[in-house]
Amino acid sequence: MGDRISFDSSVWDAVSRIPHGRLATYGQIADLIGAYGCARQVGWALRRLPLPSNVPWHRVVNAQGRISMSLSREGSDWIQRELLLAEGVPVDEEGRLPLKERLWRPDAMSGS
Repeated sequence: MGDRISFDSSVWDAVSRIPHGRLATYGQIADLIGAYGCARQVGWALRRLPLPSNVPWHRVVNAQGRISMSLSREGSDWIQRELLLAEGVPVDEEGRLPLKERLWRPDAMSGS
């Protein structure tokens, strides 16, 4: 259990660094915390995030540049879409986003 809490905290800390109006992928967050190949686990860690939260979980999308739409998300996919639109990130009806233009590159940003 402690390992999961530590993993979740690492995910939440990394996601907290994503700037307003930028996007990251689940795999990118996994790589950033040294958990290569653990994109799915990043998604589960974000699902365990207590809401409401100051962690900008809505800025994390799948590698295809889409919101992962699913009934199992209990509406959080639509909440994610609305939060991104409120930040000025265009999202179409199928949850597609301009990932290439909005991708967060932590190494290229000063202090991040």
